[in-house]
Amino acid sequence: MASEVASQEAMSSRRPGPAPEPVASSESPAEPPETLAAAWARPRSGPAPVTDVAKLCVCDLLVAQCDVNCCCDPDCSAADFSLFTTCSVPIVTGDSRLCSQKAATYSLDVEANPPERIFKLIDQVNPSVFCIHATNYKQALSFRSPEMPTSENFDLLVKRFGSAAFSAEPDSWNVNTDAQNPSDANEMYRYEYGVPIQTADAFLRLPSPVVSSWCSDANPAGFLVNQATKCTRSVSVEKCGDIQAVSMLFYINSSILAVPKSSQMVNITVQSIVVQSLNGMRTLLNGSDALRLPVILDELCTNIVLGVSYHITYTDAGEIIEAAASFVLGAITKEALSIQQSFDISFTQVNTKPVPLSGNPGYVVGLPLRAGFQPQGSGIIQNTNKYSQLTILQSTSNQDCLAAQGARTPILFGYNMVSGCQLRITAAMKCQPLTQTLLDLLKGQSFPEYVASFGNSQAQDVLDWVPIIHLRTSEQSACQIPISLEIEVKWTKYGSLVNPQARIVNVTATITTTTLKQLPPGRERTIPVTSSVVFTDISSPAEPGYKAWPTINVKLPFDFFFPFV
Repeated sequence: MASEVASQEAMSSRRPGPAPEPVASSESPAEPPETLAAAWARPRSGPAPVTDVAKLCVCDLLVAQCDVNCCCDPDCSAADFSLFTTCSVPIVTGDSRLCSQKAATYSLDVEANPPERIFKLIDQVNPSVFCIHATNYKQALSFRSPEMPTSENFDLLVKRFGSAAFSAEPDSWNVNTDAQNPSDANEMYRYEYGVPIQTADAFLRLPSPVVSSWCSDANPAGFLVNQATKCTRSVSVEKCGDIQAVSMLFYINSSILAVPKSSQMVNITVQSIVVQSLNGMRTLLNGSDALRLPVILDELCTNIVLGVSYHITYTDAGEIIEAAASFVLGAITKEALSIQQSFDISFTQVNTKPVPLSGNPGYVVGLPLRAGFQPQGSGIIQNTNKYSQLTILQSTSNQDCLAAQGARTPILFGYNMVSGCQLRITAAMKCQPLTQTLLDLLKGQSFPEYVASFGNSQAQDVLDWVPIIHLRTSEQSACQIPISLEIEVKWTKYGSLVNPQARIVNVTATITTTTLKQLPPGRERTIPVTSSVVFTDISSPAEPGYKAWPTINVKLPFDFFFPFV
């Protein structure tokens, strides 16, 4: 809401007002009225800046002292600037949300003798479409502080925001829309990560607490989102048969849509039923007891749902093919006023083969590095072919870079490799398409984000994977094209001294660029393009020894000083 107000006021500040009416006087004839187009075309100046960026300095940390490489520090003199190697903060700006603002730039002239600082005050234009030209409502630039729950407003906040967090049944999830739009009835979709799993009536419910510990049945289960929740539900023995959320039918009576907005249904089958007694002992029932409904016996209510575990099986095309539910049933007494329920959901892809390992646990020399990607909120996703997870450019016989696209070779642990090709540049080649082509040539079509620290690192253990750090070395020029990719893998020996295991601790990918100068018509130029991999052992020298030096524990007999004591 705050951003909308700011945008509306920003637009109103740029909208030209009506042309002023002419005022006649006896001294001069009346001037013709200004047209709307002339008023719009008239140059307008922006509002005066609130902050003077020339006086801002974010790297000025020491009081009354010159900070090293801080070119905007007012405490630094010309003698101090001559000792700087670079400017730690090259540009200082004000509010980045404004369409146009002043920016202070700092650099060093190393060719001067002695080197001196260069300061410029420039006008910086914001390329964003939704920038603010002028605003007279400062509160619109930030969100309001949320209303904190208190004992007086708690019920009101639950009524306003309790169900909105789990949006019960949006119109976009209505499966009857296909009947209204026959043209879209045959259009097939697929489940994507986080999309609510649709059922015949609404969506697959996974009860969870809202703002308190009480259960809310309006929480949809997201596709590929593993969840585990616990919440409290109010029950009573007299009405246990009327409470839907404690009955097995509430969780299996609706079929799941195989894909969104389709007529293909997947029934939820009962995988197992475990009965829990009042003292906590659990018993697994056989398969003949497929369904048990709440039953009142004297002062007990049995077959109450205490826990549900969903297991969804899907294909690589995002289609659900199987759905199963495991239940934990229990009993409540007349004194019980509430029960705690637990719910969880997991997903398994069908017909998936385990990715081959490259060591157990440490890497084996000659086996490929294991690498992959991490979508938001999930584990590592790998290519099933371990030789296609992390690759570099493969040299060809003709050495033509443009003809060598697609030829890749896997990076093998412990093997330093160098490959390359020759790029023939003509005057007709453009900078941007050539840069993208060379990046795809050096990095491949799917350069991974993470590398497994061990040869047997599991995909679900994200902390056991090392992120690839990307670096770029280039010159300050108009057109820069990449010419080399250097991958450095740092590893160490891990474990016992007798049988150390290879463990990767750091992976760095460095892209080096060069300046592409415009060639005269008819001229050509050939430059080498290389890619390399180097493995660096950073293990500290191992020395045998004890974790703690042994100590002598001397105990004298109790009558050692007899008969003196």
